[in-house]
Amino acid sequence: MQISTETSPGTEAVSIQVAAPSDVEVLLPMVEQYWRFEAIEGFDATRMRKLLTRVLEDQTLGRAWVATLYGEPAGYLLAVYVFSLEHQGLTAEIDEFFVVPAHRGLGLGHQILAIAEAQFRLEGCTNVSLQLGRSNEAARNFYRRHGFDDRAGYELVSKNLK
Repeated sequence: MQISTETSPGTEAVSIQVAAPSDVEVLLPMVEQYWRFEAIEGFDATRMRKLLTRVLEDQTLGRAWVATLYGEPAGYLLAVYVFSLEHQGLTAEIDEFFVVPAHRGLGLGHQILAIAEAQFRLEGCTNVSLQLGRSNEAARNFYRRHGFDDRAGYELVSKNLK
């Protein structure tokens, strides 16, 4: 699924499309920005290139969308798929969702999320979830406006296996 918004003949303002392996080099700088923004340590471009290529080549693992504004990278959303008995089927977890700071407030996040959710439904997903930094109130408000709720009584715990 792709959307485009024309501002004048031949001038595409916003384009959002499913990312393909050929988009890895467009995605990498935004992934690095996202990791810096979220203070995630350990970004390694070589490793990220391999991982992005893997998920973009195997749609059973997940999907990614890339947004451009006047041809320039403006944001992305990467979701992975998980089968859940609790949610009675395939679920989508938004692993990374980032809009370049200079392009925030233009509705790009809303558009990317709407396209991703439509694709999740088409693929039979019963639920979509994400992790959110406890202090990221702007993101929390964005997700609440889009129908996401805190899951009362639950907190994410994790363990690295490497």
